[in-house]
Amino acid sequence: MRVLGVDPGLTRCGVGVVEGVPGRPCTLIAYYVIQSPPDEDLALRLLHLDRSLEELVVRHQPQSVAVERVFSQHNVSTVMGTAQASAVAVLAGARAGLPVQTYTPSEVKAAVTGSGQADKKQITAMVTRLLRLDAPPRPADAADALALAICHIWRGGTKDKLAKASIRAAAGRGIR
Repeated sequence: MRVLGVDPGLTRCGVGVVEGVPGRPCTLIAYYVIQSPPDEDLALRLLHLDRSLEELVVRHQPQSVAVERVFSQHNVSTVMGTAQASAVAVLAGARAGLPVQTYTPSEVKAAVTGSGQADKKQITAMVTRLLRLDAPPRPADAADALALAICHIWRGGTKDKLAKASIRAAAGRGIR
């Protein structure tokens, strides 16, 4: 399964593309950080993000998209920008006809490091190790996006399979 992971942000949006199957080591395909100037018009920043994500979906042909779920922060303007960037990422996946799954930061941390309380340094170190990279992906937004993709392969892929099996079983029993 090839997954495009997105760590949403307006100023810096991390994007990572990883391939793998649950229970096996994953392979790095690519990673990026989409940037936009904070003083640029919001509509233009969102448009730039949308076009960049669309281009990456076309280029890498993922089978699924994993996006970090927005969580409450103290700075309302920061959470608003992150939520807007997240919506653009979800829309990019939906527009391409791809399944989109969101994950909380603690879900991603737990999947990649074994602890839902891991810090950015630990996430970057584990992503580097799990993808067998010579150097850590920089900046941290890229490492976070790769962690999202790994999380989806290991957890989301299993969730998808269980959901599909449940639907098939219900259909076989005549339940809709």
